[in-house]
Amino acid sequence: MFLITLAEHTDGVYSVIDEEGDHVVYFFESEDDAERYLGLLEANDNEGSLPPLITHEVDPKASVGMCELKGMKYVIIQPEDIIVPPSNYDNFQDD
Repeated sequence: MFLITLAEHTDGVYSVIDEEGDHVVYFFESEDDAERYLGLLEANDNEGSLPPLITHEVDPKASVGMCELKGMKYVIIQPEDIIVPPSNYDNFQDD
């Protein structure tokens, strides 16, 4: 699985804020999908406020287990899922 992290601080994990104000970590099954989503984030950054980001491969069991241990919400994005990045970029959560 893959997720999006800050380029220079891979503990800063990209997440989306849901309707309740909780951070939801996006895990991508496909590296191509993670790269595509990252490209959309960068393309929508008209103000240049987005920090440098990378996709990062993670161990599925360990990463999901960490989210569950910390009570963090997460979603596993499968190749057939279609998602669009939000318009704000204050979406990083430190592990």
